[in-house]
Amino acid sequence: MNPSPPPLLLLPVRIAGLGSYLPARRVTSVELEERLGLPPGWIERRTGVRERRYNTGETVAFMAAAAIRQALADAGLDTGDVDAFIGASSGPQQLIPCTAVLVQRELGAPEGRSACFDLNATCISFLVALQTAAHFVASGVYHTVIVFSAEIASRSLNPCQKESYVLFGDAAAAAVVTLSRPGEESALHLARFATHSSGADHTRFLGAGSRHHPNDPSTTAAMNLFDMDGPAVFRQAARLIGPFLDNFFDTLGWQRESLAAVVPHQASSRALALLTARLGFRQEQVVTNLRDRGNCIAASIPLALCEAARTGRIARGQRLLLVGTGAGLTLGAVALTY
Repeated sequence: MNPSPPPLLLLPVRIAGLGSYLPARRVTSVELEERLGLPPGWIERRTGVRERRYNTGETVAFMAAAAIRQALADAGLDTGDVDAFIGASSGPQQLIPCTAVLVQRELGAPEGRSACFDLNATCISFLVALQTAAHFVASGVYHTVIVFSAEIASRSLNPCQKESYVLFGDAAAAAVVTLSRPGEESALHLARFATHSSGADHTRFLGAGSRHHPNDPSTTAAMNLFDMDGPAVFRQAARLIGPFLDNFFDTLGWQRESLAAVVPHQASSRALALLTARLGFRQEQVVTNLRDRGNCIAASIPLALCEAARTGRIARGQRLLLVGTGAGLTLGAVALTY
C-alpha cells in the first residue's frame, strides 16, 4: 500500500532576481554539419537546434558569477546580502571544493558571510536546488539564497554520437530567492521529484569518479566523454511523464489552463512536442529557446525562465510550471506564482 502524499505546503518565497550568461561564440548547425559530414539541415530537423553557444575559455565559476551579478542587480541586492550559494549543475569545475565555493571567491563575496554547497540532479538540478532554497528561506534558516546553474557541455561531447553532439550548448543562469513581501502573491506551491533508476545507464559520464579514476590505467578516453542513448531516454520519459504530471496537478489543484507559462527543460524538439501533443498544454503556454540555445543541461530551465522574464513573456503574479527530466531517470516539476 502506497503511503499518502505529504500535505500541500505553500512556501511564501519569491524569485527576487534572475540573471544569465552566454559565451560569445555562436556555433551554427551549418558549421557542425560541415564538421561532422552531415547533410544540410539534418541537425535542425532531428533536434530543433539552429545554433548554440560554446565556451571560449571561461571557467564555470566565471560564467556563474556573471549570471549572479545580473540576478543580484535585478533584485536590487549585492553579494553582501547573500547568506547561501547553492550550485546546481551537472558538471562541477573540479571535484573539490564545490563550485559554490569557487563562485563565492570569483564574486569577491564576503568570506564567512555565506554558506556554499552544490546539489546535482543533472538536468533538473536547478529545480531541486530551488525547492531546497525555498524551504531554507521560508523556515528562516537563510534570508537570501542564490541558486545557480552553469554548464560547459561542449568540452566533453562525443563526436561519434552525432545526435547528442549537436544538441548541447553552454550557458549559466542564476536566481535570487527571498521571502515574499507583505501582500505579494509570489510563492512556491508544490515541488515533486521521482526517480526511476532503471534508466541510470541511458545517460552517463563514466569518467572522473572513483570507479573509473583518471589515474587508473584501465580508464579509457571514451569514459571521459558524455554518453547518451537518446531514443531510450525519450521512450522512458515519454512513458512516465504523463502519469507523473497527472498526479502532480491532482495534488496541486490547479487546472493546466490556469498557467501563464510552462518553462520546460529544453531537452529536444521531440521532448518539447510532447507537452502540447500529449500532456495537455497549449503551444502558447510553452516557453522555448531550444532553437537558439540548444540543450544547456541544468542551466536550461533557469536560462529559459530568465529570458522569458527579461522579454516580458512572464510577469509578477502569474502561475508558472517548471518541469523536466534528468539522468537517472528523474522527473521533476515545480509550481510557483512568480
